[in-house]
Amino acid sequence: MYGLVNKAVEGMVCTAHGEATWLRIKAAAGVDVEGFVSNQPYPDEMTYRLVAAASEILNAPAEDILRSFGEYWVMHTALPAYGPLMRASGSTLKEFLLHLPHFHTRVQTIYPELVPPSFSCSDVGESQLDLHYRTPRPAGLEPFVEGLVMGLGRMFETPVKVHVLEHRGAGADHSVFRVRWGSAIGDPA
Repeated sequence: MYGLVNKAVEGMVCTAHGEATWLRIKAAAGVDVEGFVSNQPYPDEMTYRLVAAASEILNAPAEDILRSFGEYWVMHTALPAYGPLMRASGSTLKEFLLHLPHFHTRVQTIYPELVPPSFSCSDVGESQLDLHYRTPRPAGLEPFVEGLVMGLGRMFETPVKVHVLEHRGAGADHSVFRVRWGSAIGDPA
């Protein structure tokens, strides 16, 4: 993953828990990088170790940290850094999700070594759709995707609910999320 991701993890922890806690997390993760360079690739394992150490030190499930990080990523990293690109990808949550595959293609022009997940949509309705998530990375990042969708809901000022329909960690070949907004929020998943 690019340094931008690790910098965002650092930002989220420092904002909520302070720099001293971040330094403890880095030490527990065995990360001795002074400062992350945004456009430099780092091993994925380093990011996983940071999340595991944050889970331990903050006494919070890794899934909760990943969900929070997904929302933080949209609001405090992606939107400030790539706001025009994000806004060009849709003017509503639904439009953005439908154009998500094209968004990652554009981001790859900035970060050529990026290994992005792939997304597609099915069962698209007026206020819900199924979001398909495929990645070459190990299973377990689904809570991050949930957080991303929640952050996108905040970005578009649209209340949203996300429910996992299929999980790669449970044997499916990819994960599928039911995303509901507007009038569909009260509907059962």
